Amino acid sequence: MSEPLAVVGNGMAATRFVDELMQHALGRYSVIVIGAEPRLSYNRVLLSSLLANEVDEAAIELKPRRWWNRHGVTTLDGQAVAAIDRQARVVTLANGQYFSFSKLVLATGSRPIRLPKPGMKLQNVLTFRDLADVGAMRALMRKDARAIVIGGGLLGIEAAYGLAKAGVKVTLLHLMDRLMERQLDPRAALLLKRAIEAKNIEVLLGADTKRVLGEDRATALELSCGRVLPADFVVCAVGIRPNTQLAHDAGIAVNGGIMVDDGLTTSDPNIFAIGECAEHRGRVYGLVEPANEQAKILARRLAGDRSAVYLGSAPATNLKVSGVNVFSAGEFMESPSSDVLTFEDEGAGVYKKLIIEDRKLKGAVLLGDTADGLWYLDLIRSGADVSPLRDILAFGPALALSQAA
Repeated sequence: MSEPLAVVGNGMAATRFVDELMQHALGRYSVIVIGAEPRLSYNRVLLSSLLANEVDEAAIELKPRRWWNRHGVTTLDGQAVAAIDRQARVVTLANGQYFSFSKLVLATGSRPIRLPKPGMKLQNVLTFRDLADVGAMRALMRKDARAIVIGGGLLGIEAAYGLAKAGVKVTLLHLMDRLMERQLDPRAALLLKRAIEAKNIEVLLGADTKRVLGEDRATALELSCGRVLPADFVVCAVGIRPNTQLAHDAGIAVNGGIMVDDGLTTSDPNIFAIGECAEHRGRVYGLVEPANEQAKILARRLAGDRSAVYLGSAPATNLKVSGVNVFSAGEFMESPSSDVLTFEDEGAGVYKKLIIEDRKLKGAVLLGDTADGLWYLDLIRSGADVSPLRDILAFGPALALSQAA
């Protein structure tokens, strides 16, 4: 008889986990996936493309309904889980329904952070996290509308791009001295800034929000320097915070995220956590690739493979940001002992920076041309000796492999 397995959350991590589980343990579990959003899971990475009308909603759906049905997975959309009873092994929904489980996977994701500044609760102050946020922005996106996006990380840049592509006049504010400072070095960040500005987006660095102005709805934003920027709406995209409340209320160990070991097991041996809600070895990744790696490992473990362990992920970003290809992996800021390789073709908008330490590739930043990114990531993860390739490393695997032959 199949074991009852419940998955709380129906985002990208949950979908990847179920997909992997079907490949490794089809029929072993009776699976139910419970999602708070009133729709099947979708690709959040494409939300800016949806906002810019480059794709439609059907294009961002991860798995069609028939896929879930074909694999015998029960999906509950638009149903929030209210509580977990660990002793009885029961999850209870907000509507009073309850389901028993033998194993429980928490893939509750994260929620957007709103700055603790005056005016953040006014109407027309939005976040950028899900399809509902895209709908709220679209309702305000009349021609020549003025929008202010707070946050120069990936989410903020993507929101600004989507709005600008749709004809909105956008000002992007970032508190730090460069965009995407967690993924890019200063030179790559400057080139990205220029590319974004070429799309008619005003970028203000070192910009500290003092408050949002307006009575019932947002009409302007005031910076700490005193400058006032008119706005028809404001988008706060300054980061995300793991959704841990459900686990906390159930007595599961929580720190920044839901704490898991190398088997993705929480403090309860029958409950697991993956994705943006999970904290492994003191780290919450908040990225797609680590969530996919965790989903694959957990599926193998629940299929009976106890040798499958998660030892962490090399942080990597491989995305198209505002139409510009960006790749970043590992430790991309050099130290005094680093051997730094750089290549730049400003006319073509191409920049590469590679960091070598102790004969190993430790980090890479690519802008414009990211075709070789996964090869560099493999080198970073493997810890291979790259000194024989040092002089040609910046030219990618094609030349390196031909030389090796």
